[in-house]
Amino acid sequence: MYKITGLFFIILLFGEVSYGQIEEQSAIEFQVELTEQYLNPEESPLRDKAPEFKGHDFFRIDSAYIVEATFERTLNALPFQMKTTTGRLPIYEKYGEATFSIQGEKFSLSIYQSHFLRKTEEYKDHLFLPFNDSSNGHETYTGGRFIDLQIPEGNTILIDFNKAYNPFCAYAKGYSCPIPPEENQLPIAILAGIKKPKE
Repeated sequence: MYKITGLFFIILLFGEVSYGQIEEQSAIEFQVELTEQYLNPEESPLRDKAPEFKGHDFFRIDSAYIVEATFERTLNALPFQMKTTTGRLPIYEKYGEATFSIQGEKFSLSIYQSHFLRKTEEYKDHLFLPFNDSSNGHETYTGGRFIDLQIPEGNTILIDFNKAYNPFCAYAKGYSCPIPPEENQLPIAILAGIKKPKE
């Protein structure tokens, strides 16, 4: 017997749902899974402190932060060493640039691909979006936040800031975390996704 997902069950009860509702449901599922990961001692970056974890703080899910960006592939990009919180310098390259509007303003962010991960079957289509914004150090973690993406088929890419998450370094020492490049500093506060860790 097939398992009926929560969203499919809603469709059965109430009929069609909007594209925005589907994306909001996807963000809810992402946030629930992220919390479950941190609660699981076998997966949690908190290691032996996982049982003490009380859950993440998230901003209220807001469809205004789900943007369909114009995506321009970067041709002949040169590999570079991305700075981290340690001396480790993993090799990335700029895969493309996403341009989108939030609050009536247009912004662009660079999207990267890890040379190491693209060699693996599981992550060969994985793209990495690290960013900073003016909420850093206030509502959100000082070191910025990350979003995981997939290589798009066309010239647009969906970016859901409700799925922004913190690097492991926000929670525990001993990790080496990428530092968002300067070109990915947004001049506005992105009040979506994960907040800074609870005190």
